[in-house]
Amino acid sequence: MDISDAIAAYSLEVSSRLDVITEWALAGGVAEAAAAMADTLTNGGVIQTFGTGHSEAFAMEIAGRAGGLIPTSKIALRDLVLHGDRDVSALDSLEGSVLERDTGVAEELFRLSLVDPRDIFLIASNSGVNGSIVGLALAAKERGHTVIAVTSLEHTNAVEAKHPSGLRLSEIADIVIDNRAPFGDTTLEVSGGGGVGAVSSITAAYIAQLLTIETVQCLIRAGKEPPIYISANIPGGDEHNTALVGQYVGRLRREA
Repeated sequence: MDISDAIAAYSLEVSSRLDVITEWALAGGVAEAAAAMADTLTNGGVIQTFGTGHSEAFAMEIAGRAGGLIPTSKIALRDLVLHGDRDVSALDSLEGSVLERDTGVAEELFRLSLVDPRDIFLIASNSGVNGSIVGLALAAKERGHTVIAVTSLEHTNAVEAKHPSGLRLSEIADIVIDNRAPFGDTTLEVSGGGGVGAVSSITAAYIAQLLTIETVQCLIRAGKEPPIYISANIPGGDEHNTALVGQYVGRLRREA
């Protein structure tokens, strides 16, 4: 396969998955999650989002970006250092992988987070089995929060659960959204073994935008004014955002 063939093949892998997700959304697939998110915002809650590894990109797509909802807060493993008492060495690449799989960090991470009883959780994990992901989902559920999961059903159903509970993220969440990524995430085989052309970050980002769009539509249909970020790079953006963020002082976290 030469370079043009590989690019064309990858483009088809991506576009076909986005088409499937679009059809699912148009058929009402996104409605339940968006309604739950809109109800949370209407009741004064915040959307708490969490992802580790490359799935943190999903959390960033939800929380704190232009065109996104303002009442959104990002939970990250680095909070254990920035807001807890973990040494910065815990964030080294190798140690970070250990944290991601550590079943014991979830309660610590939850306690450090700016969580209100009215909040909803939106958790992304392609595999859906790592300890911190499953642990945080369980911690949220045990405290009565609704949990929405974005995961690869093909991948998570093909691997063993790693959490002591024996559960996967998809088995804990109230609402499960399939990101349509294949087992292993990659879509193109490489001669000699291995694969390239991962798709989960692309499909998850698309799902994040669909959730945001439909949540905004739910608010509009209910006669509410959607609290949306305007780009800080356009006139009046900072003033608009600062005024709305001020309504959630002490409840939003967005560190890089």
